[in-house]
Amino acid sequence: MVAYASVREFVPLYGLYALLFEDHGLDTRSISSLFVLWSVVAFVSEVPSGAWADTVSRRGLLFGSGALLTAAFTMWLVWPGYWGFALGFVLWGISESMKSGTFEALVYDELAARGCEHRYAAIMGYANAGEMTCVFVAILTAAPLFEIGGYALVGWVSVAITVVDIALVGTLPAAPKVEEADEIAGRGDTVLVRYMSSLRAGTSEIRTDRVVRRSVVLAAALLACLAFDEYFALLARESGAETGFVPVLVALTAVGQVVGAATAGRTATMSGRTMGAVVIVGSALIAGGALAGGIAGFTAIGVGYGALHNTAIVAEARLQDTMSGRARATVSSVVGLTSEVLSVAVFAAYAIGSLWLPMAALVAVTVLPLVGLGVVAPRLLPAARPAGTERER
Repeated sequence: MVAYASVREFVPLYGLYALLFEDHGLDTRSISSLFVLWSVVAFVSEVPSGAWADTVSRRGLLFGSGALLTAAFTMWLVWPGYWGFALGFVLWGISESMKSGTFEALVYDELAARGCEHRYAAIMGYANAGEMTCVFVAILTAAPLFEIGGYALVGWVSVAITVVDIALVGTLPAAPKVEEADEIAGRGDTVLVRYMSSLRAGTSEIRTDRVVRRSVVLAAALLACLAFDEYFALLARESGAETGFVPVLVALTAVGQVVGAATAGRTATMSGRTMGAVVIVGSALIAGGALAGGIAGFTAIGVGYGALHNTAIVAEARLQDTMSGRARATVSSVVGLTSEVLSVAVFAAYAIGSLWLPMAALVAVTVLPLVGLGVVAPRLLPAARPAGTERER
Protein backbone atom coordinates (compact mmCIF):
# COMPACT_ATOMS: atom_id res chain seq x y z
CA MET A 1 0.00 0.00 0.00
CA VAL A 2 2.78 2.40 0.91
CA ALA A 3 4.72 1.52 -2.24
CA TYR A 4 1.72 2.18 -4.48
CA ALA A 5 0.94 5.53 -2.85
CA SER A 6 4.58 6.60 -2.87
CA VAL A 7 5.52 5.72 -6.44
CA ARG A 8 2.44 7.54 -7.76
CA GLU A 9 3.98 10.77 -6.46
CA PHE A 10 7.47 10.17 -7.86
CA VAL A 11 6.86 12.65 -10.67
CA PRO A 12 9.77 15.02 -11.51
CA LEU A 13 7.34 17.19 -13.48
CA TYR A 14 5.69 18.29 -10.21
CA GLY A 15 8.53 20.70 -9.52
CA LEU A 16 8.41 22.40 -12.91
CA TYR A 17 4.98 22.17 -14.51
CA ALA A 18 3.93 25.67 -13.44
CA LEU A 19 7.09 26.96 -15.12
CA LEU A 20 6.34 24.78 -18.16
CA PHE A 21 3.03 26.60 -18.51
CA GLU A 22 4.63 30.01 -18.00
CA ASP A 23 7.39 29.30 -20.53
CA HIS A 24 4.73 28.40 -23.09
CA GLY A 25 3.17 31.84 -22.82
CA LEU A 26 0.67 31.51 -19.95
CA ASP A 27 0.41 34.19 -17.26
CA THR A 28 -0.74 33.72 -13.65
CA ARG A 29 -4.40 34.19 -14.58
CA SER A 30 -4.23 31.57 -17.34
CA ILE A 31 -2.37 29.15 -15.10
CA SER A 32 -4.92 29.71 -12.34
CA SER A 33 -7.73 29.00 -14.81
CA LEU A 34 -6.12 25.61 -15.48
CA PHE A 35 -6.05 24.89 -11.76
CA VAL A 36 -9.71 25.91 -11.50
CA LEU A 37 -10.60 23.55 -14.37
CA TRP A 38 -8.65 20.79 -12.63
CA SER A 39 -10.59 21.27 -9.40
CA VAL A 40 -13.99 21.62 -11.10
CA VAL A 41 -13.49 18.34 -12.98
CA ALA A 42 -12.34 16.67 -9.77
CA PHE A 43 -15.29 17.76 -7.65
CA VAL A 44 -17.87 17.02 -10.37
CA SER A 45 -16.65 13.42 -10.52
CA GLU A 46 -15.60 13.08 -6.86
CA VAL A 47 -18.72 11.74 -5.13
CA PRO A 48 -19.92 9.59 -8.08
CA SER A 49 -16.52 7.88 -8.18
CA GLY A 50 -16.65 7.37 -4.42
CA ALA A 51 -20.01 5.67 -4.72
CA TRP A 52 -18.58 3.43 -7.44
CA ALA A 53 -15.80 2.50 -5.02
CA ASP A 54 -18.47 1.30 -2.58
CA THR A 55 -20.05 -0.74 -5.37
CA VAL A 56 -17.37 -2.16 -7.68
CA SER A 57 -13.72 -3.23 -7.48
CA ARG A 58 -11.59 -0.61 -5.77
CA ARG A 59 -8.45 -1.98 -7.34
CA GLY A 60 -10.10 -1.70 -10.74
CA LEU A 61 -10.83 1.97 -10.12
CA LEU A 62 -7.24 2.58 -9.03
CA PHE A 63 -5.98 0.91 -12.20
CA GLY A 64 -8.16 3.20 -14.30
CA SER A 65 -6.99 6.18 -12.27
CA GLY A 66 -3.37 5.37 -13.07
CA ALA A 67 -4.08 5.01 -16.78
CA LEU A 68 -5.74 8.44 -16.90
CA LEU A 69 -2.81 10.03 -15.05
CA THR A 70 -0.41 8.60 -17.63
CA ALA A 71 -2.56 10.01 -20.42
CA ALA A 72 -2.68 13.43 -18.73
CA PHE A 73 1.07 13.95 -18.61
CA THR A 74 1.45 12.54 -22.10
CA MET A 75 -1.04 15.12 -23.36
CA TRP A 76 1.06 17.96 -21.94
CA LEU A 77 4.12 16.73 -23.81
CA VAL A 78 2.53 16.11 -27.21
CA TRP A 79 0.30 19.23 -27.16
CA PRO A 80 2.15 21.90 -25.12
CA GLY A 81 -0.37 24.73 -25.37
CA TYR A 82 -3.25 26.04 -23.29
CA TRP A 83 -5.80 23.56 -24.65
CA GLY A 84 -3.39 20.65 -24.39
CA PHE A 85 -2.65 21.57 -20.80
CA ALA A 86 -6.39 21.95 -20.17
CA LEU A 87 -7.20 18.49 -21.53
CA GLY A 88 -4.41 17.04 -19.44
CA PHE A 89 -5.91 18.60 -16.32
CA VAL A 90 -9.33 17.18 -17.20
CA LEU A 91 -7.82 13.69 -17.33
CA TRP A 92 -5.83 14.30 -14.15
CA GLY A 93 -8.92 15.59 -12.33
CA ILE A 94 -10.90 12.46 -13.18
CA SER A 95 -7.91 10.34 -12.20
CA GLU A 96 -7.63 11.99 -8.79
CA SER A 97 -11.36 11.66 -8.10
CA MET A 98 -11.18 7.94 -8.86
CA LYS A 99 -8.35 7.55 -6.35
CA SER A 100 -9.69 9.92 -3.69
CA GLY A 101 -11.78 8.06 -1.15
CA THR A 102 -11.13 4.75 -2.92
CA PHE A 103 -7.60 4.26 -1.59
CA GLU A 104 -8.47 5.49 1.92
CA ALA A 105 -11.48 3.17 2.12
CA LEU A 106 -9.42 0.24 0.83
CA VAL A 107 -6.77 0.81 3.51
CA TYR A 108 -9.30 1.22 6.33
CA ASP A 109 -11.26 -1.88 5.37
CA GLU A 110 -8.05 -3.92 5.11
CA LEU A 111 -7.15 -2.83 8.65
CA ALA A 112 -10.72 -3.49 9.82
CA ALA A 113 -10.48 -7.03 8.46
CA ARG A 114 -7.46 -7.49 10.74
CA GLY A 115 -8.99 -5.70 13.73
CA CYS A 116 -6.43 -2.89 13.47
CA GLU A 117 -8.55 0.17 12.67
CA HIS A 118 -6.63 2.16 15.31
CA ARG A 119 -3.54 1.88 13.08
CA TYR A 120 -5.18 3.86 10.27
CA ALA A 121 -3.63 7.25 11.13
CA ALA A 122 -0.17 5.72 11.43
CA ILE A 123 -0.45 3.74 8.18
CA MET A 124 -1.79 6.71 6.25
CA GLY A 125 0.94 8.81 7.83
CA TYR A 126 3.56 6.40 6.52
CA ALA A 127 1.90 6.37 3.11
CA ASN A 128 1.82 10.15 3.03
CA ALA A 129 5.41 10.32 4.23
CA GLY A 130 6.37 7.92 1.44
CA GLU A 131 4.48 10.10 -1.04
CA MET A 132 6.20 13.25 0.14
CA THR A 133 9.62 11.57 0.20
CA CYS A 134 9.08 10.58 -3.41
CA VAL A 135 7.88 14.10 -4.22
CA PHE A 136 11.04 15.49 -2.59
CA VAL A 137 13.37 13.16 -4.49
CA ALA A 138 11.45 13.61 -7.74
CA ILE A 139 11.57 17.40 -7.48
CA LEU A 140 15.31 17.32 -6.82
CA THR A 141 15.69 14.95 -9.77
CA ALA A 142 13.93 17.47 -11.99
CA ALA A 143 16.87 19.88 -11.76
CA PRO A 144 19.52 17.62 -13.41
CA LEU A 145 16.96 16.14 -15.80
CA PHE A 146 16.04 19.65 -16.96
CA GLU A 147 19.69 20.54 -17.47
CA ILE A 148 20.20 17.40 -19.59
CA GLY A 149 17.03 17.30 -21.67
CA GLY A 150 14.78 20.20 -20.75
CA TYR A 151 11.07 19.83 -20.10
CA ALA A 152 10.81 16.89 -22.53
CA LEU A 153 13.09 14.61 -20.52
CA VAL A 154 11.48 15.63 -17.23
CA GLY A 155 8.06 14.90 -18.71
CA TRP A 156 8.76 11.53 -20.29
CA VAL A 157 10.49 10.23 -17.16
CA SER A 158 7.34 11.26 -15.26
CA VAL A 159 5.15 9.35 -17.72
CA ALA A 160 7.30 6.23 -17.28
CA ILE A 161 6.92 6.41 -13.50
CA THR A 162 3.12 6.51 -13.77
CA VAL A 163 3.24 3.31 -15.85
CA VAL A 164 5.22 1.60 -13.07
CA ASP A 165 2.62 2.73 -10.54
CA ILE A 166 -0.17 1.17 -12.60
CA ALA A 167 1.61 -2.15 -12.26
CA LEU A 168 1.77 -1.71 -8.47
CA VAL A 169 -2.04 -1.62 -8.25
CA GLY A 170 -1.92 -5.40 -8.59
CA THR A 171 -0.03 -5.65 -5.28
CA LEU A 172 -2.80 -3.97 -3.27
CA PRO A 173 -4.96 -6.12 -0.94
CA ALA A 174 -8.57 -6.87 -1.74
CA ALA A 175 -10.06 -6.96 1.75
CA PRO A 176 -13.86 -7.24 1.93
CA LYS A 177 -15.67 -3.95 2.53
CA VAL A 178 -16.77 -3.40 6.12
CA GLU A 179 -20.31 -3.51 4.78
CA GLU A 180 -20.88 -4.60 1.23
CA ALA A 181 -23.02 -2.61 -1.17
CA ASP A 182 -25.28 -5.67 -1.39
CA GLU A 183 -26.04 -5.26 2.32
CA ILE A 184 -27.08 -1.65 1.73
CA ALA A 185 -29.28 -2.22 -1.28
CA GLY A 186 -30.21 -5.86 -1.07
CA ARG A 187 -28.67 -8.82 -2.82
CA GLY A 188 -29.57 -9.40 -6.43
CA ASP A 189 -30.00 -5.72 -7.28
CA THR A 190 -28.27 -4.35 -10.35
CA VAL A 191 -24.94 -2.49 -10.12
CA LEU A 192 -26.78 0.79 -10.84
CA VAL A 193 -29.23 0.23 -7.97
CA ARG A 194 -26.41 -0.65 -5.58
CA TYR A 195 -24.48 2.40 -6.78
CA MET A 196 -27.40 4.74 -6.04
CA SER A 197 -27.92 3.10 -2.66
CA SER A 198 -24.27 3.63 -1.73
CA LEU A 199 -24.52 7.24 -2.82
CA ARG A 200 -27.63 7.80 -0.69
CA ALA A 201 -26.13 6.03 2.31
CA GLY A 202 -22.98 8.15 2.28
CA THR A 203 -24.67 11.51 1.81
CA SER A 204 -27.36 10.63 4.35
CA GLU A 205 -24.75 9.90 7.02
CA ILE A 206 -23.27 13.37 6.53
CA ARG A 207 -26.67 15.06 6.68
CA THR A 208 -27.89 13.25 9.79
CA ASP A 209 -24.73 12.81 11.87
CA ARG A 210 -23.41 16.11 13.27
CA VAL A 211 -20.04 14.65 14.29
CA VAL A 212 -19.43 13.25 10.82
CA ARG A 213 -20.57 16.50 9.23
CA ARG A 214 -18.17 18.59 11.32
CA SER A 215 -15.34 16.17 10.58
CA VAL A 216 -16.00 16.46 6.86
CA VAL A 217 -15.88 20.27 7.05
CA LEU A 218 -12.60 20.31 8.99
CA ALA A 219 -10.81 17.73 6.84
CA ALA A 220 -11.97 19.37 3.61
CA ALA A 221 -10.96 22.87 4.75
CA LEU A 222 -7.47 21.73 5.75
CA LEU A 223 -6.96 19.93 2.45
CA ALA A 224 -8.18 22.95 0.49
CA CYS A 225 -5.77 25.25 2.29
CA LEU A 226 -2.90 23.16 0.93
CA ALA A 227 -3.86 24.11 -2.63
CA PHE A 228 -1.53 27.09 -2.82
CA ASP A 229 1.49 24.77 -3.16
CA GLU A 230 0.75 24.87 -6.90
CA TYR A 231 2.24 28.37 -6.87
CA PHE A 232 5.46 27.61 -5.00
CA ALA A 233 7.47 27.27 -8.22
CA LEU A 234 6.21 30.65 -9.45
CA LEU A 235 6.99 32.13 -6.03
CA ALA A 236 10.54 30.79 -6.23
CA ARG A 237 11.07 32.23 -9.69
CA GLU A 238 9.66 35.60 -8.60
CA SER A 239 12.17 35.69 -5.74
CA GLY A 240 15.00 35.47 -8.29
CA ALA A 241 15.74 31.74 -8.54
CA GLU A 242 16.87 30.32 -11.88
CA THR A 243 14.70 27.58 -13.43
CA GLY A 244 17.26 24.89 -12.55
CA PHE A 245 17.30 25.99 -8.87
CA VAL A 246 13.53 26.33 -8.48
CA PRO A 247 13.07 22.56 -7.80
CA VAL A 248 15.57 22.80 -4.93
CA LEU A 249 13.54 25.51 -3.20
CA VAL A 250 10.27 23.69 -3.83
CA ALA A 251 11.87 20.52 -2.44
CA LEU A 252 12.31 22.27 0.91
CA THR A 253 8.53 22.42 1.24
CA ALA A 254 8.34 18.71 0.44
CA VAL A 255 10.72 17.95 3.32
CA GLY A 256 8.27 19.61 5.68
CA GLN A 257 5.46 17.49 4.29
CA VAL A 258 7.52 14.32 4.79
CA VAL A 259 8.10 15.11 8.45
CA GLY A 260 4.49 16.17 8.97
CA ALA A 261 3.15 13.00 7.41
CA ALA A 262 5.63 10.67 9.13
CA THR A 263 4.67 12.00 12.56
CA ALA A 264 0.91 11.68 12.01
CA GLY A 265 0.86 8.45 13.99
CA ARG A 266 2.38 10.24 17.00
CA THR A 267 0.01 13.19 16.77
CA ALA A 268 -3.11 11.14 16.01
CA THR A 269 -4.55 11.77 19.48
CA MET A 270 -3.98 15.55 19.51
CA SER A 271 -6.76 17.65 20.99
CA GLY A 272 -8.79 20.21 19.10
CA ARG A 273 -7.01 23.05 20.89
CA THR A 274 -3.62 21.66 19.94
CA MET A 275 -4.70 21.31 16.32
CA GLY A 276 -5.97 24.88 16.30
CA ALA A 277 -2.64 26.17 17.62
CA VAL A 278 -0.68 24.15 15.07
CA VAL A 279 -2.82 25.49 12.22
CA ILE A 280 -2.36 29.11 13.32
CA VAL A 281 1.42 28.81 13.79
CA GLY A 282 1.77 26.92 10.51
CA SER A 283 -0.10 29.61 8.59
CA ALA A 284 2.09 32.33 10.13
CA LEU A 285 5.25 30.49 9.07
CA ILE A 286 4.00 30.16 5.50
CA ALA A 287 3.07 33.84 5.27
CA GLY A 288 6.37 34.98 6.73
CA GLY A 289 8.36 32.62 4.54
CA ALA A 290 6.61 33.78 1.37
CA LEU A 291 7.46 37.40 2.14
CA ALA A 292 11.07 36.59 3.09
CA GLY A 293 11.85 34.42 0.04
CA GLY A 294 15.09 32.56 -0.58
CA ILE A 295 16.30 29.46 1.21
CA ALA A 296 15.33 30.77 4.66
CA GLY A 297 11.86 31.72 3.47
CA PHE A 298 11.19 28.39 1.80
CA THR A 299 12.47 26.58 4.88
CA ALA A 300 9.85 28.41 6.95
CA ILE A 301 7.21 27.55 4.35
CA GLY A 302 8.26 23.91 4.56
CA VAL A 303 7.86 23.81 8.36
CA GLY A 304 4.46 25.50 8.22
CA TYR A 305 3.25 23.41 5.30
CA GLY A 306 4.36 20.22 7.03
CA ALA A 307 2.44 21.19 10.16
CA LEU A 308 -0.73 21.76 8.12
CA HIS A 309 -0.22 18.47 6.29
CA ASN A 310 0.00 16.68 9.63
CA THR A 311 -3.27 18.18 10.86
CA ALA A 312 -5.01 17.25 7.61
CA ILE A 313 -4.01 13.59 8.04
CA VAL A 314 -5.16 13.56 11.67
CA ALA A 315 -8.48 15.19 10.76
CA GLU A 316 -9.09 12.65 8.00
CA ALA A 317 -8.25 9.78 10.37
CA ARG A 318 -10.77 11.07 12.95
CA LEU A 319 -13.35 11.23 10.18
CA GLN A 320 -12.73 7.58 9.31
CA ASP A 321 -13.30 6.69 12.97
CA THR A 322 -16.62 8.55 13.07
CA MET A 323 -18.12 6.81 10.02
CA SER A 324 -20.42 3.82 10.23
CA GLY A 325 -18.61 2.08 7.37
CA ARG A 326 -21.74 1.60 5.22
CA ALA A 327 -20.49 3.86 2.44
CA ARG A 328 -17.00 4.82 3.56
CA ALA A 329 -15.60 5.73 0.14
CA THR A 330 -18.63 7.90 -0.61
CA VAL A 331 -18.22 9.93 2.59
CA SER A 332 -14.47 10.24 1.96
CA SER A 333 -15.22 11.49 -1.54
CA VAL A 334 -17.50 14.19 -0.14
CA VAL A 335 -14.41 15.47 1.67
CA GLY A 336 -12.60 15.53 -1.64
CA LEU A 337 -15.50 17.30 -3.33
CA THR A 338 -15.73 19.96 -0.64
CA SER A 339 -11.99 20.54 -0.64
CA GLU A 340 -11.99 20.92 -4.42
CA VAL A 341 -14.80 23.48 -4.26
CA LEU A 342 -12.80 25.46 -1.70
CA SER A 343 -9.67 25.05 -3.83
CA VAL A 344 -11.46 26.70 -6.74
CA ALA A 345 -11.95 29.73 -4.50
CA VAL A 346 -8.22 29.72 -3.71
CA PHE A 347 -7.25 29.54 -7.38
CA ALA A 348 -9.76 32.24 -8.29
CA ALA A 349 -8.27 34.47 -5.58
CA TYR A 350 -4.82 34.03 -7.11
CA ALA A 351 -6.12 34.76 -10.61
CA ILE A 352 -7.83 37.98 -9.49
CA GLY A 353 -5.20 38.99 -6.98
CA SER A 354 -2.39 38.66 -9.53
CA LEU A 355 -3.76 41.77 -11.22
CA TRP A 356 -2.53 43.88 -8.29
CA LEU A 357 -0.27 41.83 -6.01
CA PRO A 358 3.04 40.00 -6.48
CA MET A 359 3.12 36.26 -5.79
CA ALA A 360 4.72 36.63 -2.35
CA ALA A 361 1.92 38.91 -1.15
CA LEU A 362 -0.71 36.61 -2.67
CA VAL A 363 0.59 33.59 -0.73
CA ALA A 364 0.74 35.60 2.50
CA VAL A 365 -2.82 36.87 2.07
CA THR A 366 -4.38 33.55 1.10
CA VAL A 367 -3.20 31.80 4.27
CA LEU A 368 -5.05 34.30 6.48
CA PRO A 369 -8.31 32.24 6.44
CA LEU A 370 -6.31 29.47 8.12
CA VAL A 371 -6.21 31.57 11.27
CA GLY A 372 -10.01 31.43 11.43
CA LEU A 373 -9.92 27.69 10.81
CA GLY A 374 -7.49 27.31 13.69
CA VAL A 375 -9.89 29.15 15.97
CA VAL A 376 -12.84 26.85 15.19
CA ALA A 377 -10.82 23.61 14.97
CA PRO A 378 -11.52 22.68 18.64
CA ARG A 379 -15.27 22.59 17.87
CA LEU A 380 -14.91 20.62 14.63
CA LEU A 381 -12.38 17.93 15.57
CA PRO A 382 -13.97 14.82 17.16
CA ALA A 383 -12.32 13.41 20.27
CA ALA A 384 -9.83 10.62 19.66
CA ARG A 385 -11.31 7.14 19.98
CA PRO A 386 -9.42 4.67 22.21
CA ALA A 387 -7.93 1.72 20.33
CA GLY A 388 -10.25 -1.25 19.99
CA THR A 389 -13.44 0.64 20.83
CA GLU A 390 -16.40 1.50 18.68
CA ARG A 391 -17.97 4.93 18.52
CA GLU A 392 -21.34 5.16 20.28
CA ARG A 393 -24.17 6.26 17.98
